[in-house]
Amino acid sequence: MVRIERVADVHAETGEGALWHPTERRLYWLDIPRGRLYRYDPETDTNEVAHETADGSAVGGFTVETDGALLLFGAGGRIQRWDPATGEVSTVLEGIAAESESRFNDVIAAPDGSVFCGTMPSEDRLGSLYRLGTDGSIQTVVDDVDIANGMGFSPDERTFYFTESNARRIYAFDYDTASGELSSRRTAVETPVDEGVPDGMTVDEAGALWSARWGGGVAVRYDPSGEVLDSVDFPARKVSCVTFGGPEYDDLYVTTALGDGRRATEGDGAGALFRVPGVTPGGTPPSLSAVASRDEAR
Repeated sequence: MVRIERVADVHAETGEGALWHPTERRLYWLDIPRGRLYRYDPETDTNEVAHETADGSAVGGFTVETDGALLLFGAGGRIQRWDPATGEVSTVLEGIAAESESRFNDVIAAPDGSVFCGTMPSEDRLGSLYRLGTDGSIQTVVDDVDIANGMGFSPDERTFYFTESNARRIYAFDYDTASGELSSRRTAVETPVDEGVPDGMTVDEAGALWSARWGGGVAVRYDPSGEVLDSVDFPARKVSCVTFGGPEYDDLYVTTALGDGRRATEGDGAGALFRVPGVTPGGTPPSLSAVASRDEAR
């Protein structure tokens, strides 16, 4: 029987973006609309607010840099670098003109150190998937995305997965490890209409996809052809993100959201951080970004 542990019983409005920091051996995760970055330490079983945006603006995702700093992807296409050791914040990208009324929603570091970063729809346009290069340049790689969401790479780094939530699809692309280019888009997973919306995701060491189900109260494991292999239920309707962490990357961490509701309707664990220990097969260490460590980007 699967054991589910509630490791941080906060009431996050939109818990999201969980990612293991490989050198600190701690898990960072977000409450997006509050611009709040949490840090959970499994060694001491403590959770704390590690950082908040100075203006209270949203942070939709983050990556861990090669030097241990974090890149924070926020409102209006703004990207900042935050150093946990010093608390220093610097700007990598002031913003993206097309995203002035939107924000980043989910991001992932690629094997080459660049970052794929998706945005939310705004009133007059759908979102996009961008690629932030290691030189600080940014380019659009997928247009007209109705909520850009969870991403992941296959263990051999040749396939890139990308979730479009409101289309209820997880796409697979061929990923060129030399150029970082994406090609041959196809649908890997299409979720049922009445079972929640696919949200954050990760890939385990066997190549299976773990997808959080917003509104479905569950994380679902798929093989790359889209067949359901397993699922884990949580006491929260809005399951938002899944990632592997721990020294052996065999602990599955799962974020949830309270939204603007109450636990009486959203579930007893809505807004909390959960852990499923000893998952087999586990995950692999996340790729690290290498953008703001360059002098040109500081």
